[in-house]
Amino acid sequence: MAGTAAQALALLQRGETAPARVLIDAACARGDGEALAVRALWRVEGRLMPRDLHAARTDMHGASDAGNIGAARMLAGFLASGVGGARDWAGACALLDDWADRDPIAAQQRALIAAMAIDPAGDPVRCPPHQTIADQPVIRAITGLLTAAECDLLIALSERRQRPALIFHEGQKRFVADPVRTSDAAGFPIVSEWPAVHAINRRLAAASGTSVAQGESLQVLRYHPGQQYRAHLDAVPGLANQRSLTLLVYLNDDFDGGETHFTRLAISHRGRKGDGLLFANCLADGRPDPMSEHAGLPVRSGVKWLASRWIRQRPPENSDGFGQHEAVSTAL
Repeated sequence: MAGTAAQALALLQRGETAPARVLIDAACARGDGEALAVRALWRVEGRLMPRDLHAARTDMHGASDAGNIGAARMLAGFLASGVGGARDWAGACALLDDWADRDPIAAQQRALIAAMAIDPAGDPVRCPPHQTIADQPVIRAITGLLTAAECDLLIALSERRQRPALIFHEGQKRFVADPVRTSDAAGFPIVSEWPAVHAINRRLAAASGTSVAQGESLQVLRYHPGQQYRAHLDAVPGLANQRSLTLLVYLNDDFDGGETHFTRLAISHRGRKGDGLLFANCLADGRPDPMSEHAGLPVRSGVKWLASRWIRQRPPENSDGFGQHEAVSTAL
């Protein structure tokens, strides 16, 4: 980061918020692409100025036109998923085309999307069948939900952003580090739900029989040898819009251990690369189902990669989506 944006960051580090905003706004008025990208992020975060996704999308347009690669990536995701304005899947793909010769991530996404069996709106034209593992709670295996290339891209996009995974602490009402979960994780919140990721989310929604808006941010989890996710429930007690379903996708299979183990059913499952595992977390009345308790068993050797999407009972009441706790500072 250089120039005006770097000066604004230095001001913020000294607690001088108002001068930083004046500096960025003035640079935005001059069409400075980096400043426009910074202001777009501020507007998404809603901390230094009111949260305004429509205005953020406008800033992304300006920054992308000025040649800012990070803004172009964010804008493509906003267009693909309809954040901050009308959904424009064709426009998102066209933006990837425009940037493919300058941005390797845009080129990778465009090639991946071209190979997908999707309709003109980006929805899958078919989904693989389910195989029943259990009926109470519902547990289904889905063979070949993602392709090997899609799994590889999710790993590549998430690898540099992996951080120690958190859990939701009911008493503190926030996400905290906890020894129950020793893996690393990287999320794809709205600023990094790029077109290829969004297309994958739409396929996960179709495979689970839900709308894409019901899903929380896609996460990619990494387990080194010895790491695990001890027995837990994905449903959160008292959550008004409950995590009714979980959909996991195994992104690789060159590791030992790491099975998904349902502790009260004595069922262990491990899919091959690209396979999905769908299971219900709630009883009919919406309360967490104790029989859905499960664990990610310790990895014995190799590195396990897993994609995870928690699916709520219904879409959020506002247009902001779920997962606002995730930092957007890694988006660029």
